[in-house]
Formats: sequence, structure tokens, C-alpha cells
Amino acid sequence: MRSSVIVFPGSNCDRDVAVALEKMQFKNQMVWHKETSLPKSDLIVIPGGFSYGDYLRSGAIAGKSLIVEEVIKAGKSGCLILGICNGFQILTETGLLKGTLLRNKNLKFINEDVNIKVMNNQTKFTSKYNLNQILKINIAHNEGNYFTDTKHLEKLKKDNLIAFKYCDENGSTNDQFNPNGALENIAGIFNEKKNILGMMPHPERMIDKVISNTDGVNLFSSLIN
Repeated sequence: MRSSVIVFPGSNCDRDVAVALEKMQFKNQMVWHKETSLPKSDLIVIPGGFSYGDYLRSGAIAGKSLIVEEVIKAGKSGCLILGICNGFQILTETGLLKGTLLRNKNLKFINEDVNIKVMNNQTKFTSKYNLNQILKINIAHNEGNYFTDTKHLEKLKKDNLIAFKYCDENGSTNDQFNPNGALENIAGIFNEKKNILGMMPHPERMIDKVISNTDGVNLFSSLIN
């Protein structure tokens, strides 16, 4: 399976994602943001980091980069796209995912391991997980507070487009276990066709027991299978 990782000035998780993909036997290529064409790809990953230093607004400048036009075309044609952290922010800036990521409720940068619950395992991103499985995944962001309008929120729930929710170790999703104030504890969402996933937690950081855990492995193994 062929993957492409988009690299912007300020990306700092691009190599982490590349390591995860290559470990899972993807044939990966790194694509600089000034490129005007994509290599043939089954999966496009927009990694975390601080593209363009998060000036103006997180993901705002990256969302206008040359290569993003091709990413948008690929997403609309059905290509799988994964946006992690800043990548999620960029996807909302492009309109490939609806909603926005606001400042964390405590107005501080958060870097910690949190629990998230798998809300839909009937997708190409999550099929190797069990429904309601609890994962421990790292988050590292300043703007992870997902927000959308009431109409879209109802659609997310009705069409099972919420991928993950922040929770405690037993799966409770109340405000006490919401690290950033995200609407209804939302940690990740799909588009309508479920070929695009945006998530704030970093699955690429959880692929090796030596440095963390392996709770992120099944996201990549779902895709490769």
C-alpha cells in the first residue's frame, strides 16, 4: 500500500508518521508542500506539528499550500486521508472536514497521555479495533477544542461520524475527562464518506512498547489491510 506524508515548514511529526507507516509495511514517500502533484497514493497523511508556526490560525496558511489543492482533489475522489493534530486543523481549514479547532479550555498547551474510546470500528481506519475499546494515546496541542454547529453535530452523531471520544480508563466520557473542552469529548471525526479521518491524538507515537505502548498500531494495521 502506498502512502504520502505531506511536509510543511514547522511540521515536527512527519518523520514519526513515516516511521510508523514503514514499520507497518507501507511504501511511503515524503511530499514537500511546494510540490504541485502527488505520487500515486492509497493513503495521504497530514502530520502534526506547527505548520508555519501556527501564525494567523493553526493550519490556516498550510491550508493554502500548493500541494493541498491536490490533497483536496484526492480526498474528494475517495483517497484515504489521515490528518493528525495540526493535520486535523488543516483538514478543517480546507473544508474536507467540517468544524474547527479552538484554543484549549485552559488556554494552555497540553502534552500528556489520555484515554480515548473507539466510537466506530466499521471504517478502514478502525476495523482492527473493538467498538468502545479504550486506547491510551498521547496528545500535544494548544488548539484541540473541537467545535461545530448544532446541525453538523447532530449529523456526526446520526451518521456515526465520530471516530474517538476522550474518556476515562473505564470509558466514561463526561467533562472531567475532557482535556481540552472539545464538544461532547470529540477527539476525532470522519467525513461523510468515511475516507477522511481527522484526530487530535497521535497514534504514530504509540507503536512501540519500548517508548510508549502499541495502542496506535491497529489504526495503521486497519489501513494496510
